Amino acid sequence: MSCVHYKFSSKLNYDTVTFDGLHITLSDLKRQIMSREKLKAADCDLQITNAQTKEEYTDDGALIPKNSSVIIRRIPIGGVKSTNKTFVIDRSEPSSGSSKAVCKNKPFFLNSKTSPYTCF
Repeated sequence: MSCVHYKFSSKLNYDTVTFDGLHITLSDLKRQIMSREKLKAADCDLQITNAQTKEEYTDDGALIPKNSSVIIRRIPIGGVKSTNKTFVIDRSEPSSGSSKAVCKNKPFFLNSKTSPYTCF
């Protein structure tokens, strides 16, 4: 029996998937991990990265050698979306009116005596 050691990026310890042969395909590894962890394929996908080389496996037919260690991340079905967002902050004061600040991924200041607010 051959095995691949895996762990989720948020966990400390590795678990093991066993299989026959010298390697396992990425799709078979994902299927076994999702079954063991009771994850549904409709809810998320798994991003699998080699723990030693940091190589991310993207092709479902990719062969992962026996005795490899991999790091798993759950990702949304549509993939990871870009973080380019526009934030609008509305600070209304009942007696003195309101002030608005718009941030497009650049630092902005609401008051020179306060610390800067930065968009992420």
